[in-house]
Amino acid sequence: MADPVVVIGGGIGGLSAAIRLAAAGQRVTLLEKNAQVGGKMSQISADGFRWDTGPSVITMRHVFDDLFAAAGRPMDDYFTLLPVDPLTRYFYPDGVTLDARRDVEQMRAQIAQIAPGDEAGYAKYLDYAAQIHRITGPVFIYDRPPTLRSFARVPVWDWLKADPFRTMQQAIEGFVGSPHLRQLLGRFATYVGGSPYLAPATLNVIAHVELNGGIWYPRGGIYRIAAGLERLARELGVNLCPDAAVDQIVLAGSSVRGVRLADGTTIAARQVIANVDVTTVYDRLLPEAPARTRRKRRLMACKPSCSGFILMLGVRGTHPDLAHHNIFFSSDYAAEFDAIFRRGVPADDPTIYLAITAKTDPDHAPPGHENWFILVNAPALSSAYRWAQQADRYRDLILDRLAARRYDVLDRIVSEYRLTPVDLQAMSGAWRGALYGPSPNSRWTTFRRPHNRARDVGGLYFAGGTTHPGGGVPMVALSGKVAAELALEDSRSRAPG
Repeated sequence: MADPVVVIGGGIGGLSAAIRLAAAGQRVTLLEKNAQVGGKMSQISADGFRWDTGPSVITMRHVFDDLFAAAGRPMDDYFTLLPVDPLTRYFYPDGVTLDARRDVEQMRAQIAQIAPGDEAGYAKYLDYAAQIHRITGPVFIYDRPPTLRSFARVPVWDWLKADPFRTMQQAIEGFVGSPHLRQLLGRFATYVGGSPYLAPATLNVIAHVELNGGIWYPRGGIYRIAAGLERLARELGVNLCPDAAVDQIVLAGSSVRGVRLADGTTIAARQVIANVDVTTVYDRLLPEAPARTRRKRRLMACKPSCSGFILMLGVRGTHPDLAHHNIFFSSDYAAEFDAIFRRGVPADDPTIYLAITAKTDPDHAPPGHENWFILVNAPALSSAYRWAQQADRYRDLILDRLAARRYDVLDRIVSEYRLTPVDLQAMSGAWRGALYGPSPNSRWTTFRRPHNRARDVGGLYFAGGTTHPGGGVPMVALSGKVAAELALEDSRSRAPG
């Protein structure tokens, strides 16, 4: 019997790849170092509360429909995605509140109240973002990593419409004049760990998938996606092994021959798909060789995306004026991103994201309580900031900022957990704790992102947010699709006869 394909890491990218390989008739072993699958998509339950600890916003539902269709199963048998409305409730420092909604007419009515005259500009912006999706989707999102041949399929004038030369903020300012709307639309840079003042305007495509396509929430919590994919993988015959940390990818010459676990066990493999940060793979999992050392140095030299500081709070009392997703904007957005990306320190006045899944699933908190998940963008790990000494202070700063916005819960916290960039690096192997791999704050990031097929190790492939097509749950699921397709293609090309 042929050796299996080994998938290292049971995050969404690894599960996606394993499912597609198994559905294609391949023997697959998936090794996950943690006790449960999911990678950054995890959960905590304590004191009657339940929190998702990682991703909290799901877009691009069709990606998951496609994954289950590839396995010949209906997605609704594994989890149910519910539309979220409002998409997000935005709170501004001047007291303005805005509910982002998919319905354009409802948005126009709100915009007319807070920014008269910007209604038409907002509608034009949505058309502009949808156009970018139409142009870039077939090459950058839903296909394999871009090549000169794939570029040639797109007319030059279409590339110019994709707006690669301006920043996101410059493009946004061409559509709307309201600082409220500019801040709202600029926020989408953070979905891939970037700054709207630095990232290319092409990334305004992210606004399209949310504002035009909607936000979805799996009944029971975001972790239901990971649990559903795990169940599907097992049903398809994937040998899924939790608590199985990989110590090294074993090579013969420059080709994969297996993996060695931390306990010394060696598992033979004809191909390996690493659902691990690509920099971490070269730094910790591959044996040293001159070419791979050069590759590692180049990866380490890449500027990282941002990380995050997370608080999970069990709060006594309820807040009817808060929605499922909430954003409390900072008073100086440019200064916030300057702190994170130029100075390498957390912002003193951060934008605060607050999700309360108990708004949709009341059993996620005891009666009369709420489960708060707070995320603040933070710099990737560096010597500029020491979380071991500063985490308590930053936690207090965030709660003080919320108290100043009329949400003082300091004396009503009955359960509390936190995750710093140090924890995120340890849990998921994310290099420097960066949540989205290489920084998107350059028009060249898309071209420099590591390919899903290793160029210097035969039989090694990559899935996850640090490879093509990028970060975010649906994009990571697509990376697993690409990795599986490449592995299948290579396996068939080497088959005898």
